[in-house]
Order: sequence, then C-alpha cells, then structure tokens
Amino acid sequence: MAREHGIDVAALNGSGEGGLVLRRDVQAAVAAGGTADAAPATGAPRTGPAPASSSSAELSGVERIPLRGPQRAMAERLARSRREIPEATVWVDADATGLLDLRSTLNEADPDRPVSVLALLAKFCLLGLRRFPALNSRIDTERSELLRFSQVNLGIAAQTARGLAVPVVRDAHAMTTRELAANLDELTTAARAGTLTPDRLTGGTFTVNNYGVFGVDGSAAIINHPEAAILGMGRIVKRPWVAGDELVVRPVTELTLAFDHRVCDGEEAGGFLRFVADCVERPGVLLGDV
Repeated sequence: MAREHGIDVAALNGSGEGGLVLRRDVQAAVAAGGTADAAPATGAPRTGPAPASSSSAELSGVERIPLRGPQRAMAERLARSRREIPEATVWVDADATGLLDLRSTLNEADPDRPVSVLALLAKFCLLGLRRFPALNSRIDTERSELLRFSQVNLGIAAQTARGLAVPVVRDAHAMTTRELAANLDELTTAARAGTLTPDRLTGGTFTVNNYGVFGVDGSAAIINHPEAAILGMGRIVKRPWVAGDELVVRPVTELTLAFDHRVCDGEEAGGFLRFVADCVERPGVLLGDV
C-alpha cells in the first residue's frame, strides 16, 4: 500500500508496539496526502475512528465464524506444519485393476465383514512402513533427534460437518486387513457424528488420505504435524494405459506422498511410494510380507 501511494515506510512513526508501523499508519498517511508525518507517534492518542485493520472489515455482509474445538486444533496443527516442516512431494500413477479385483474377492468371500479400498491402501502403507521405517517417525526439534517408532498409529483424514478430522487407529500394524477395515469404518463414522474423544484424534505416526472421494485426481497434502509423512490416493477413473506393447483402458489412480525431507531423502520416499503402487497394481506381492 505504501509503495502504491509513494510513501516511505521508514519515515513513518509507527503506532504499534515498539514503533511498529501498522496498516492504519499507512492509511493515515494516505489520507493526509502521502506525507510521512501523518502517522501518529508511538502511544499518541488517535482522534476519530481508526481505519479498518484488514480489507475484510471494509466489506459488507461479512460473517465471522469462530474456530473452536477440533476445527481450531486442526487449523493450528496444519499452520504449524507449514511453518516447521520442510516437506517434499512425490507422486505416481497406478493401474488399480489388481486393487479392485482384490477388494471384490475379499468381499465376496465374507460379505459380512467388508473391506474398503481405503482399508487396502492403509494395509499397503503399513507393510511399506515396515520396509521404509524412516517415514514412521518425527523430528524432536528441542533435542535435535529423530524419533523412529516401532508401532504404527495410523491417522485417517476424514471430512466432517465440523471440518477436517484425523482419527487415529492405534497399533494398526498388528491388525489384519478386516480388523483394520472395521476400525476405519468405526472411527470415520464417529468422527462425522462428532463423538470422538480428544485422545482418538492425537498420537498418530503416519496418515492416509483418500481425497479421491471428492472427485479429484491429485493433491499436495499438508503433513499432519508432528508426523513425517502423509500418503493420499486420488479418484479411480478409466484412462488409456500401456500394458506391454498394447494400449488398453484401465482404472487408474494417482498416489501422492508428502514427506518431511529431514527424516529421509527422495530415494527412500520414492521407494516407499513405489512399493505401495506395486501393491495397488499387483497385490500378490504382499504375500512376501504377510
């Protein structure tokens, strides 16, 4: 604003703490015709109404909605993630034919205990974390230490009427695929009903997000602080795919992994994502790890 009106900010007397130049000081200088001495000295009383402190206050029909409870906690966590974590993102497209076939086979075998695509993706991630444990960790900045966990408390990003929530499945690594599916269903249902207690929304070590339910292909997700990584899956949609030397139509999904570059490099993050993608395409590779 000062630059647009030809005002030297360094010449203004700021009205903020310690002489800090605030927006209202610049606005006062603009109102006075661009003179630097139009802003009051620190602590000087102001006459008349103060100019708006933000552009939103100048708009009519503004609705102010307080951030409370889980929504406020999530907002603070995401903002802290952006401030503190040097994240990087890798992604890959995968043929989901094997994934969908596996889900159909499991659900036909036991329809009373259904397994979702998200549950299978979560299982693939749990097996991948066994091979690439650096992604199941966090940085202790106060002690300059890397904390690597032997257990996996799996966070599941869930959209609710109150905003984003990430309920946590504790000791997910010790569960069978059907047990994992049942826990995911229970937690997401409780999250949407608003009945989760705070302890079910904390303590995660790795998060999975199925943003494909929103009809999008990809997303550079924000890591759930203080975790080190989050894996997401986009929508499964039919696309042209090269199989061998032939062009065929296959159900394809995009997998993305955002990771804390302090805990591992691109080779390990890429290896983890490639393993999960291989599981999506050829679930039989799991037999070597279960």
